[in-house]
Amino acid sequence: MQEKVLKVNSASGLHARSAQMIVRTMAEYESTVTLRNENAEANAASVLDLMMLAAAPGTEVEALVKGEDEERAMQALEDLFENNFYRDDSNG
Repeated sequence: MQEKVLKVNSASGLHARSAQMIVRTMAEYESTVTLRNENAEANAASVLDLMMLAAAPGTEVEALVKGEDEERAMQALEDLFENNFYRDDSNG
């Protein structure tokens, strides 16, 4: 199992668009992916679950990835967070 704390750097937090990006990206992997913070736990296969984390900008979430391709799945998840879900928030 891979475990890592990831920080939500996006100016708009973990919202519908970023949650959808996580679901789409993690669907490419066999591993089970869970994100959690102090308020909730979310299956990364569910946009609704991810939005229920209510992860505002600056929130740290713990990522748990388990499966045959867990290292690649974790790297893809890290890339999403580090690159603000490939979105330029500077334009609002």
